[in-house]
Amino acid sequence: MMPLHLAPFVRWRSGLVLAWICLFSVGFNCIGAEHAASVTHPLPVAFSDLLPHFLVEPDDVYIVKNKPVTLTCRSTPATQIYFKCNGEWVHQDQHLIERDVDPATGLPVMQVKIDISRQQVEKIFGLEDYWCQCVAWSTTGTQKSQKAFVRIAYLRKNFEEEPLGKEVALDQEVLLRCHPPEGVPPAEVEWQRNEEMIDPKTDPNFFITADHNLIIKQARLADTGNYTCVAKNIVARRKSSSATVIVYVNGGWSTWATWSACSAVCGRGWQKRSRSCTNPTPLNGGTSCEGQSVQKSACTATCPVDGGWSEWSKWTPCGVDCSMWRSRECTQPTPGTGGKECQGLDVQSLNCTSEQCPQTASGAEDVALYVGIVAVALCLTLLLIILVLVYRRKKEGLDADVADSSILTTGFQPMGIKPTKPENSHLLTIQPDLTTTTTSYQGTLRSRNEVGGKFSMSNGPLLEPLPNGSHTLHNGKLPSDPNAFMDRLSSQTYFKTLPRDNVNTSYGTFNFLGGRLTLPNTGISLLIPPEAIPRGKIYEIYLTIQKKEDMRLPLAGCQTLLSPVVSCGPPGVMLTRPVILSMDHCFDACLENWAIRLKKQSYEGSWEDVLQLGEELVSEPYYCQLEAETCQVFTEQLGRFALVGESLCMAAAKRLKLLLFAPAYCSTLEYNIRVYCMDDTQDLLKEVMQMERQLGGRLIDEPHVLLFKDSYHNLRLSIHDMPQAHWRSKLLAGYQEIPFYHIWSGSQRTLHCTFTLERQNLSTCDLTCTLCVWQVEGEGQSFSLDFNISKDIRPLDSDFLLMDNCTPALAGPSAFQIPYLIRQKICSSLDAPCPNGADWRLLAQRLKLDRHMSFLASKSSPTSLILDLWEAQHFHSGNLNQLAAVMAEIGKQEAMIFLVSDGEC
Repeated sequence: MMPLHLAPFVRWRSGLVLAWICLFSVGFNCIGAEHAASVTHPLPVAFSDLLPHFLVEPDDVYIVKNKPVTLTCRSTPATQIYFKCNGEWVHQDQHLIERDVDPATGLPVMQVKIDISRQQVEKIFGLEDYWCQCVAWSTTGTQKSQKAFVRIAYLRKNFEEEPLGKEVALDQEVLLRCHPPEGVPPAEVEWQRNEEMIDPKTDPNFFITADHNLIIKQARLADTGNYTCVAKNIVARRKSSSATVIVYVNGGWSTWATWSACSAVCGRGWQKRSRSCTNPTPLNGGTSCEGQSVQKSACTATCPVDGGWSEWSKWTPCGVDCSMWRSRECTQPTPGTGGKECQGLDVQSLNCTSEQCPQTASGAEDVALYVGIVAVALCLTLLLIILVLVYRRKKEGLDADVADSSILTTGFQPMGIKPTKPENSHLLTIQPDLTTTTTSYQGTLRSRNEVGGKFSMSNGPLLEPLPNGSHTLHNGKLPSDPNAFMDRLSSQTYFKTLPRDNVNTSYGTFNFLGGRLTLPNTGISLLIPPEAIPRGKIYEIYLTIQKKEDMRLPLAGCQTLLSPVVSCGPPGVMLTRPVILSMDHCFDACLENWAIRLKKQSYEGSWEDVLQLGEELVSEPYYCQLEAETCQVFTEQLGRFALVGESLCMAAAKRLKLLLFAPAYCSTLEYNIRVYCMDDTQDLLKEVMQMERQLGGRLIDEPHVLLFKDSYHNLRLSIHDMPQAHWRSKLLAGYQEIPFYHIWSGSQRTLHCTFTLERQNLSTCDLTCTLCVWQVEGEGQSFSLDFNISKDIRPLDSDFLLMDNCTPALAGPSAFQIPYLIRQKICSSLDAPCPNGADWRLLAQRLKLDRHMSFLASKSSPTSLILDLWEAQHFHSGNLNQLAAVMAEIGKQEAMIFLVSDGEC
């Protein structure tokens, strides 16, 4: 039977219509006339016998995450129109109805809209599909629209079938199978090769079948790569594991070369010819050529004939020069087939006797010739003497200049820095003193005769030098006034948003030896590895937490802040290798439920996504190592960072830290218990502890952790089991409630509720009760309290949670557990690839860093990055002997050096 508020009361032009109106459409019963409603737009007489028809019918829709959907229906001629969902009429208040008249026909047109929420669909989840249907009335009868199904969209994480790697020959067909994850609506599939989408339209060698498999028609060498099946729908995007396809080429012989010369010079010998396996050359593991690459054959060489002299000819007559000549030829025999030529002279001369020599008088020409020769000799001798004198004078002047320049350069030697040798400068520039934890740097880099000039760093927008001309750095922390340092930071354009909270700011001056900045009791630190700062540069670096409300990130949709907002800088400094920023996070560390992004603030103030966890690219200057409660960010650029997460399903959860505080001393009847529900990060814990210390509060029970899910349900707090004869709660309701968005957005850092209790008289000091904190339809935690409010001697003081007394700034060797020279030896030993795998890859595997192999392999020294990460993770709790044991397992003798004392190093 139709609900009363939906039955139309029909008025004809002539008056009232009595009796029952039976609607014979499917699914409707007869409606009594007494339940009819008045018709606001009566039909014209000409169209009073028309049934309504639909101009717009509701279509199937999907609910994405928690956003409601809208169904629309439009009909003419219609006097009433309503929705019916899963056999039940939708209440009239949930309809948005619009009435209009078709100007062409004068018929009434009605449009109705309703919103369907995720909760409505989930109520019948598993029983049947949720559907809605539109029903329209006219004075003649009713019509039903098509059913519109409303489904909750999702896409599961795991592929039902993932592609497998293959090795195929050139020109062979390749089939890669992929069955995408189950999803609603069904996922669309695309393929990627080396992170680039494959488009069969532009490359017809690829073909994607109807069941999402990829076919490579003829494998080419360019088709070698990593293939990934990507499934996506309106909810999410999933990637399969990569399948490596290797296209190999089997080798082929080239043509034979020409025969070589016969090996024998005379008589029987051998000759050979060769061919190479280069047509084609085997590639990617293809088979080599079968057969011989060299052929030999017997040969007979003609013996060589050495040449012989003929007889000498007769002497010629004595000539004018008083000499005579004779000759011979190499013709007996003539040399042939490689034979030797004749040895000796082929022409001889002999002086004639005085009787045989013609007499000739020496004339004036001979005298002139001799005089000219003597004159030339004298000129050459004088020229040589002049050149020697000029050379000696220039040499004396050059020696004087060199002496003068050495005097000038000695005035510009940096104070306290010894000249280094050119060989092995990376190890011998500064010999670190490993027996002490104090590093001192005195004096600025300036000439000895310069008093007022200061050393300025021109590499990027760095800070100006400190006011005084000489600094002394102990453990990296400057003894100058912290307020002056913060004033200088805030005076620069980019740093005007920095907090002036010296307690949560660390800073120091560092050189190429590196160092570490730490914010005690916050879990935040910045590791500056050795050689990260270029040699010859000195940087003044800071590390701080942002707390101002105006520094909160602009979050959209289901995004939530998962870490503190941390600033390190100054931005723009040149780094030669990544530094490591460590900070806490507060999500359940299950990347299947989250899309986690690292955001960085630009110079203009906008926030940009620089990294998505799980989809890191080795070419980017950022990388992240995620652990259960912390993360280490590798970055080659300093700036302002934060982790932001977007939940992919309702199973995504944030960790909340629950803290109970009460007054340390109470002299009134009222007694307040404050329950803090905050993100589980150490910086917020420190902030609450400091605030409660100022309020005179103390911790009354150990902290608990609660997983708060993205289910849009609020957090409830209640107190129970109090002795009614002595205590009563002044809370009017049975529980207090914190809205979901107040917690999920993270906009209120110290969110808490207060329970005000009242005791009957001042002598009542014993309090027993149970305090419960739970998420509606989710997990919960309970605190069982039993103590004396005036004589509580339990050792639960706020100080027991703040045990990190590390130095805020450490510079040089004192900031690292592994000595600098030992570190260099380990890197040189493990960086080079080892055939048996005993290199940096095995070290990464032993330290459970397998996921980062691609990132590590992209760096010039993978071992140094592994040691940097180990230093960042184990500065307080690291054991060098354990690292030495890992090195011993790898089989490197350098492991034994860890057992040497610092003094011996």
